[in-house]
Amino acid sequence: MLEKINETSEFLKSRITEKPEVGIILGTGLGGLIHEIDVHHTIPYELIPNFPVSTVDGHHGQLIFGTMSGKNIVAMQGRFHYYEGYTMKELSFPVYVMKFLGIRLLILSNASGGLNPDYEVGDIMVIEDHLNLMKDNPLIGKNDDSIGTRFPDMSKAYDKSLIKKALQIAEQEGIRLRKGVYAAVSGPTYETPAEYRYIRTIGADAVGMSTVPEVIAARHMGLNCFAVSIISDLGVPGKIVEISHKHVIDAASVAEPVMTRIIKKMLAIEEGV
Repeated sequence: MLEKINETSEFLKSRITEKPEVGIILGTGLGGLIHEIDVHHTIPYELIPNFPVSTVDGHHGQLIFGTMSGKNIVAMQGRFHYYEGYTMKELSFPVYVMKFLGIRLLILSNASGGLNPDYEVGDIMVIEDHLNLMKDNPLIGKNDDSIGTRFPDMSKAYDKSLIKKALQIAEQEGIRLRKGVYAAVSGPTYETPAEYRYIRTIGADAVGMSTVPEVIAARHMGLNCFAVSIISDLGVPGKIVEISHKHVIDAASVAEPVMTRIIKKMLAIEEGV
């Protein structure tokens, strides 16, 4: 994999002028943050060697380079998912490339189903921990010690200082920000009521189909991570309704400007990235 990472990162380095400090992965319906970036370069995924191509509505499929809140940014407008048929290594590949480009912080967003009975559609949850229920892991297979350790520690998968800053910003801005555990499942089906109950019982506050593989890959290389999840529907008994992918996109899009406000202010005060 190292050869492919180098090939892809060298291709991108030849087309950009600034070294990115922060990587951002935008989830379903959350591409609006791109409008807050002073864009310098836009590169479609299909032009990037070894890069997968996003096949899901709401994921535009391009790599954005620019600046936001005084930081050099590389943003994935559209991510890849296990349910698209990609292997865990393929869908986490861009994280390795971003690290080799120079990022020191990875910010992720997603849309999810709320399991905590206190949650409402449109709430934003800062992810403080996760459950990997995808039955796979991007680190399975031969490990390259030059990339990361064989057995990475996951006790601090999500940076506690960044979580604290986000909560402080939300309080100052009068924003209701949740904090909870995110469970990742393979999808692409939405959960049954029994599955919602099960996932809630084992400790999750929200459930979705992404983010965890990318965080595992990031922590494999020692990257700090911050992730937010927009509650787009509810898996709470008595509040479960039939949903569609469009429903999720629409619900996430409504809350996206608030999420963007928090991330912009976090980057403005964050030093050392």
